[in-house]
Amino acid sequence: MKRSYLILTLVLGTVLGILYSCQRENGGSLEQDMYYTNGRDIYIQHCQNCHGEKGEGLENLIPPLTDTTYLRENRNKLACFIKNGMEGPIVVDGREFNEKMPDHAEITDIDLAQLIVYITNAYGNKQGMYTTDDVVRDLKNCN
Repeated sequence: MKRSYLILTLVLGTVLGILYSCQRENGGSLEQDMYYTNGRDIYIQHCQNCHGEKGEGLENLIPPLTDTTYLRENRNKLACFIKNGMEGPIVVDGREFNEKMPDHAEITDIDLAQLIVYITNAYGNKQGMYTTDDVVRDLKNCN
């Protein structure tokens, strides 16, 4: 009886250990990891040409994506910025940028969610999951 209890305890401990190891440090999940990976591919296709391979931007023309404060404070606007483009001056990392960002109206809601997960969790950012429900909600509030 004690032996079967010990074996059961070891098996459950192993399973729990495996499940625990599948979680990211910042509380993310496998779903977030999949979004991140897919978002990276979307970033390479649609964003990297302007914002750079490492999100560094382009001098005083295109803002970097490495400013965690700007991204955190404007997280609910990112879907609008990407889908509809943006125009007018913004201050990122203490610098003003005033170049027009083109729209990406062709990007689907799931692609937007995945792209935003990538942008907000890469380049020193750690903002967690962003879902298609978040995209739909945020796109309804675009100005």
